[in-house]
Amino acid sequence: MKRNRILLAEDKDDVRLAFQEGLESCGFAVASAPSVSEALRLIATENFDVLLSDLYIPDASDGFTVVNAMRHAQPNAVTLVLSNYPVFQAVMTAILLQADQVLVKPIGFSEIAEIIQKKLSNPTAHTAVNKERVAAILEHDLQLTIQNWMSRVEHTEELTAISLTYQDRTGHLPLLLSDLVCRLRLPPDAKSPISRAAREHGILRRQQGYTVPMVVEESRILQVSIFNTLQNNLGSVDFGTVLLDVMTIADEVDSQLKQAMLGFLETAAAKSAR
Repeated sequence: MKRNRILLAEDKDDVRLAFQEGLESCGFAVASAPSVSEALRLIATENFDVLLSDLYIPDASDGFTVVNAMRHAQPNAVTLVLSNYPVFQAVMTAILLQADQVLVKPIGFSEIAEIIQKKLSNPTAHTAVNKERVAAILEHDLQLTIQNWMSRVEHTEELTAISLTYQDRTGHLPLLLSDLVCRLRLPPDAKSPISRAAREHGILRRQQGYTVPMVVEESRILQVSIFNTLQNNLGSVDFGTVLLDVMTIADEVDSQLKQAMLGFLETAAAKSAR
């Protein structure tokens, strides 16, 4: 007789082992994931009847990420969320939009098994959501990403010490983000192009009076703003490719920072040689 498969997402080793043994003793086949990345990998590569995910692994948004991934990739799987305590209503509401039920710990394995069996016996139809690649999301939310970046910069005293117009402050961003989108659309084994826009940005920032730490801080804020855009689009992101895309984003932003610093330092060297 085929056993129903459960994906258990829990970062605490002792809790994960206890739940796995308890659920297996109730007749389920259990695959466990100690992290969000491992949970997303399993969701993308294997089929499950049930997801049982802790809400905090280790942050509040992590459980939501796993739930969304399962709902998009395997919409008919029973999706349950575990919480140590009743969480804020806003988080609960967000989770319940995708999860079938939130279970508050402590809860016994037999009780969980009973809930799972009832839901498997009376499945709820879920409609798969249209998925988007990260490149498409960044493309259509370009201005929102720039606005988020600008908002963060305006609250960074180090950067606002130099007075610039909105255009002078943000003019490089459409070019850098366009280079990023192009990189995301390349085959995984393709050679990564060097961002000319990033080098020119470094030259400009040197002329505007920036310091090296200021250029680095701008780059850090850009990466945060990009990931904020993805967070705001969790409902439509393609979780089958998101891990590779996130790694590509981190690598491209670092590469662009390197080019900006090369331009910055070249300008400084030329000025010293005069």
